[in-house]
Amino acid sequence: MAAILTQRKAGTRLALVALAVLALDQLTKWWVVHGLDLANKLLIEVWPPFLVFQMAWNEGINFGIPLGGKWFLIGMSVAISAGLVVWAMRRRTAAFVLGTGILVGGALGNALDRVLYGAVADFLNMSCCGIVNPYAFNVADIAIFLGALIIAIKG
Repeated sequence: MAAILTQRKAGTRLALVALAVLALDQLTKWWVVHGLDLANKLLIEVWPPFLVFQMAWNEGINFGIPLGGKWFLIGMSVAISAGLVVWAMRRRTAAFVLGTGILVGGALGNALDRVLYGAVADFLNMSCCGIVNPYAFNVADIAIFLGALIIAIKG
């Protein structure tokens, strides 16, 4: 059975992890979109086809599927994040708190994009072995997936 963290320790860990992920997400987006000027260049071949920076403004949910509009999606991100935080503070296992912090940091990173830009800034594109990936993603997307995976497997 996993050790239970104190309420204070769980809250501190979750907040620090979420803030670190949010900062990493926003710094990478700023660097690539503005620093490397991907917003205007639209494509930068880093290590083709394995890694290409490809600008995509995602106004919808996964893969650009439209759903509800900007403020609805921001509200959903915040509400789901808040629900996960409450759940993590009840569970307080190290893995669940870590996974929640990673996931919440990613969700808030994409929500912040919607506030700042009206859409999520996606820029990572990876293809391999004859399979061409037409979609772009970002660090927040990776964090959401990784956080959910940790919660599912270890939480």
